[in-house]
Formats: sequence, structure tokens, C-alpha cells
Amino acid sequence: MIHVEVREAAFDPWQMLSQWQSTQAANTRSGATAVFVGTMRDFNEGDDVTGMFLEHYPGMTQRQLTELTQQAMVKWSLDAALVVHRVGELTPAEPIVLVAVWSAHRAAAFAACREIMETLKHAAPFWKRETLADGSVRWVEKNTPK
Repeated sequence: MIHVEVREAAFDPWQMLSQWQSTQAANTRSGATAVFVGTMRDFNEGDDVTGMFLEHYPGMTQRQLTELTQQAMVKWSLDAALVVHRVGELTPAEPIVLVAVWSAHRAAAFAACREIMETLKHAAPFWKRETLADGSVRWVEKNTPK
């Protein structure tokens, strides 16, 4: 089972994870769950950052996130995957992304979670515009390294 969601509204990743797991209660195959939660930092490239606008192409972004999650499901024989990504206005400390996967074994869960996150970070069509502490704005030109 896969759930991929791109949303403007803020979310609590731990509450979403708890809700998702409660719907998966009948799944006794999974012996491992791996989770990654990414939050907005208040600094980048040596500058203080007070906000960020995360731009995307709605249909394209949803489709690409679903495809990369489906590929990981097959490659790592996952039982389930949950991917939630924010767009729009964000402030420091707000969750941006939740990636959670369920698998029979931990090695596959860890590897799949990392692969989904890294692929998402480097291939999904998102563009970041930061607002700096001095009020200026800039587009982020490069992603953080793996």
C-alpha cells in the first residue's frame, strides 16, 4: 500500500505516522519501519533564513513522487510506504517532508527510506525561495549534498 501526498497545510508527521500505522494494524508481515522527517532550517549558505516558499508543478510533482515510491516498493519488497511533502509558505522548524516505509526486515526499510528521500530531494520538481533575515529573497540554486 502506498500513500503519497503533496499539501500546503502544515502537518504533524508523528500524528500522521500514528494514524497510518493504525490503518495498517492487520499487516503482520512488517518487522521493520524506517522513518525520515525533514524540517525547515533557520539558516542556509551562511545566512539566517526566516521563511521559505516551496514551489512545485502540482500534477507533475504528485506523479513523480508516486513513481519513485512505487519503484522503491518493488526494488526493496516493501509492505507499505507513506510520503508527505509540504509546498507553499513554511517557517523554520516546520516539517517539510515525511518518508516512512514498512518492510519485513530493517535493511530493506533503512535502504528504501533513504533512497526515496534522496531521489525526492534531487529529482522531484520543487523550487525553494528563501526569505532572509534582512528581508531579501533568493532562489536556492543547489540541493544539499547526499
